[in-house]
Amino acid sequence: MATSRQPEEARPADGVGRGLDAGRAVDAGQGPESGLAPGTGQHVVVVSGLSGGGKTAAAKLFEDLGYAVVDNLPSELLPGLAELVSSDRERFSRVAIVLDVRSGDAPLAFAAMRGALEGRGIRPQVFFLEARDEVLIRRFSETRHRHPLADQRGIASSIAEERRLLDPVRDEADVVLDTSDLSLRELRETIFGHLGDPTEAEQLVIQLISFGYKFGVPLEADLVFDVRFMQNPYYVPELRQLSGLTDAVRSYVMGQPIAYRFVSFLHEFLGFVLPGYESEGKTHLTIAIGCTGGYHRSIVIAEELADWLRERGGPVAVFHRELDRA
Repeated sequence: MATSRQPEEARPADGVGRGLDAGRAVDAGQGPESGLAPGTGQHVVVVSGLSGGGKTAAAKLFEDLGYAVVDNLPSELLPGLAELVSSDRERFSRVAIVLDVRSGDAPLAFAAMRGALEGRGIRPQVFFLEARDEVLIRRFSETRHRHPLADQRGIASSIAEERRLLDPVRDEADVVLDTSDLSLRELRETIFGHLGDPTEAEQLVIQLISFGYKFGVPLEADLVFDVRFMQNPYYVPELRQLSGLTDAVRSYVMGQPIAYRFVSFLHEFLGFVLPGYESEGKTHLTIAIGCTGGYHRSIVIAEELADWLRERGGPVAVFHRELDRA
């Protein structure tokens, strides 16, 4: 869920149930121009929040929207980054900066970064991502990632300490997102809905998901395409361990005449239906492309389709669901 900033006494100390009722999204008091440098069209976003709260997923979404994403930069380098961003506003027209406890003293680093940007006429839009304690604990358990504040007291203690350290940053955020119950699509839609570019808000946002049928079809998909009819790189020993993001696997898949024809059919089909979706007022479309394991063919075709869609213009996000399963 998304909330605007709340007074201190209105926020529960443990973070559970923070924000507004499910389904409600309220813009912060800065209004739609938050994050925009006056007269330049430049948009700078600062993404902060709890570890496991969804910052990595948010950073990938901003990257797919054409933002230059800077993550885990030491606090000593932040003023230099602000100078770079302000010195070439055409090149750095869209920038997303991920800033959290890994930067050291997060509130101090945040204040320094914000001050450096505002001193150069750039008012960053600040997103703060969090989740309920039990959700964060489950996410760390599932991914087996180490909490940046991990100590012998356990993960719950680390989360509590991180909440305390980041509370000043949360207080300054324009948008607070509780990601506990958000799917990737809902997170993308919520973030996109709070960006301050009214022109892009009218465009059809497309998300591509590659997946493996053995793990189930994505429930959020609007369109599903099956590419299991193509020859499988899995059965080529030197390609088995390589993903569809590698040149070798891409060449193997796209070297098949049937794959090339299928992509051409996709271009023709989507070129026909996308204007129809847009004319009907649809703002988000999720296209899922599946193969057996979701590691080779579906990734290649999703990337091929993403390149074509980006050439047509408009925001495109790509998520390879099974990439980390290997």
